[in-house]
Amino acid sequence: QLRLVESGGGLVQAGGSLTLSCAASGRTFNNYAMAWFRQAPGKEREFVAAIGQSGASTDYAGSVKGRFTISRDNAKNTMYLQMNSLKPEDTAVYYCAARRLYSISRYSNDYNYWGQGTQVTVSL
Repeated sequence: QLRLVESGGGLVQAGGSLTLSCAASGRTFNNYAMAWFRQAPGKEREFVAAIGQSGASTDYAGSVKGRFTISRDNAKNTMYLQMNSLKPEDTAVYYCAARRLYSISRYSNDYNYWGQGTQVTVSL
């Protein structure tokens, strides 16, 4: 069983930055494509960014492209999401997710493992 634990969320002013981390344990981390999703109150969970097993391939939602950067350190079993120029509409619970031995995907149903989420709140 792959266990995922997010951290790094918090309260930040619009225009500020945060870096989220997702620490993995229990399985070989570099066998998994990884992704970040987010869910705002009253809204469905949405794709944010994804990264392939080696880190060579990435994908971003249009709403965050150019502001967010996804990365991973396979030696540390950790994935990151650097978030810059944050906007109030980025406020959500952010989840990391993993899918084993497949390419990256934007669809939450393709991911088998999920973290518990970390809250990001962006104020005006």
